[in-house]
Order: sequence, then structure tokens, then C-alpha cells
Amino acid sequence: MAENFTSLSDFDYELPQELIAQTPLKKRDGSRLLEMNADTGELHDRHFYDIIDYLNPGDALVMNNSRVLPARLYGERPDTGGHVEVLLLRQDQDDVWETLVKPARKYPVGQKITFGDGRLTAEVVEELEHGGRMVKFHYDGIFLEILEELGEMPLPPYIKEKLEDQERYQTVYSKVNGSAAAPTAGLHWTPELLQKVADKGIKLVELTLHVGLGTFRPVEEDNIDDHKMHSEFYQLSEEAAQTLNEVRANGGRIVATGTTSIRTLETIGAKFDGELHADSGWTDIFIKPGFQWHVVDAFITNFHLPKSTLVMLVAAFTGRDNILNAYKHAVDEKYRFFSFGDAMFIHR
Repeated sequence: MAENFTSLSDFDYELPQELIAQTPLKKRDGSRLLEMNADTGELHDRHFYDIIDYLNPGDALVMNNSRVLPARLYGERPDTGGHVEVLLLRQDQDDVWETLVKPARKYPVGQKITFGDGRLTAEVVEELEHGGRMVKFHYDGIFLEILEELGEMPLPPYIKEKLEDQERYQTVYSKVNGSAAAPTAGLHWTPELLQKVADKGIKLVELTLHVGLGTFRPVEEDNIDDHKMHSEFYQLSEEAAQTLNEVRANGGRIVATGTTSIRTLETIGAKFDGELHADSGWTDIFIKPGFQWHVVDAFITNFHLPKSTLVMLVAAFTGRDNILNAYKHAVDEKYRFFSFGDAMFIHR
């Protein structure tokens, strides 16, 4: 029988602050791995490099190849010299971007902003809710090159430490620029471990989902059914869809790396009655208990924030009580939480 958990408090749990990982481990695949059977709730403590033991020849491992933009810019108002922080969320058209601006109230439509040495300037062209602004950029040269020079990696607000190596907030297979935050379950993979996976006869499949605004927004409604997800751009190629369909036809499992891969696969599965086709577009899919799964058989994921849509997504696969029990175990065993933290492998 489907669970009927709709209250935000149903997805809360106690997390000591000291368990929030502030820096990545020296070795990506040295993180701990909590293996979980979603049906029984049974748990085993392992390390991420043991993931190879849980993947079978004929399975497909799906990874999100989106790359995080150095999307946090610091600028000033040319009229007053006031400081401003601009976080790029998604490109709307050419040089117009959806952004978060702080302090937003001082930046109405028409307000100009300058960055760095003035090679990059911007103008607010539309006001959105919650501090959002549509901003049009002006510059000479190549925008991404200027962004690499002036921008900073937009680490989540719960990470207070400075990241010494910016590439540690990128997956080793990141290729397609466009995310405002990393698909963090993939941070555990190394080229060597992926090679072992391929050598075992597991198909490596890439897709793209650009992580966007929803990552930075808490759920504010007490009834989660009232929560509106923000849209994110996704893309699955013809070759990837064909590979995944062959794996399924031959009895292999679709194993997703991270909730972003899950959201992409399940968006397409819902769209095409459980089948996978090459597809791209915008998804605002909200996976929560009661969700009808179409594609994903198992997945790797990090430990997520209390009362977040990501905890709800995992609970939709495991059952709410099972996942909260797993999180309690992780707290008791002092696992590391959130973006630079440890991982789970969840399967049936």
C-alpha cells in the first residue's frame, strides 16, 4: 500500500552540525558507503570503492555529465559603489540569465552592475520572486572565459571552508557547462574505479541535467503537495537511450548516479509510458512517496538535508521509515553528510 506522508515534518531528522562535511576527502572513492536494501531496510557499512561488488555485468551505470559554472560573481553598483553578489542560475537567452541577487531590494529593473575591472557589466531587466533577477550581461570576448576569470564556485551555504581545488566540486566526467551546483553523488567516482566498472561488463551511460534554482530553496509549505519544483534542463542522447533500452531488454539494471540522473530518467520514463527515448527539455518532476517508478532499479546518492525534496525522493524508493532509520544509523556511525560527505547505494 502506498505511503501517505505529506507533512514536511515527516521528512525531518536530527543532524549534529559536526557531521556536515566541510571539505572533500583526499581520495574521492575513499568515502564511506552505506549499502541499503530498499525492501527490507537492511544496512551494511562499506566504502565507496566497494561499489564494484554491487554492480553486475549487464547493468548500466548512468552519470550526469553537467559541469558547474563558476557562477558566483561579486560586483558593485557604479552609482554608489555598493557591493552585490550575483549567483547565475540558468541561461535564458543569449546573454540574459536568471540569477539570485543579494541584496535584491537595491537592484530594481534598470539597475547597472559592474564586475572586476569592468570587462563585465550587467543590467537588471526583470524582477522575480525570492530575490531573483533576470540580468543581461555586456562584455567583449567569450563569456565563459570571463566567468572562469571572475567567478567563484558556488558552494552550498552550509560549507564554510574555502575549497582549495575547484575541480573537487566537479565530477571527473563533467563536460557540459550549465549547473549552479554539483551533482554530488558523482563526486565519489574516479577514472580508475569507472574503468573497473567498465571492465566488469557494465555499460557507462551519460546524460545531462543542469542543477538549478531548486537546490538553493528550502521547502516552505507544511503540506509537501503544495510545493512547486523549479524547472531544470535535461538531455538524453539517442545513443544513450538505445544502450539503456538494450540493457533493460537483456535483464540488466539501470543504476543511477545521483538524484539528478534519477530525475532525468524518470521524467523521460513518465513521458513515454515507461520507455526511454532520446529527449531534451525542462523538468519540474517532484518525486515523493507514492511516486510510480518507471526506469531506475538502483542508485547511488549522498545524504541529504532534513526536510528537503531529495530526502522525499529517496523515501519514494525506500519507504519513509526505512530511509529515516538509515539516516539515524548514519548519524550514530558518524558518517559525513551533504555535498562533500559519504554515499549510499540503494537497491532492491
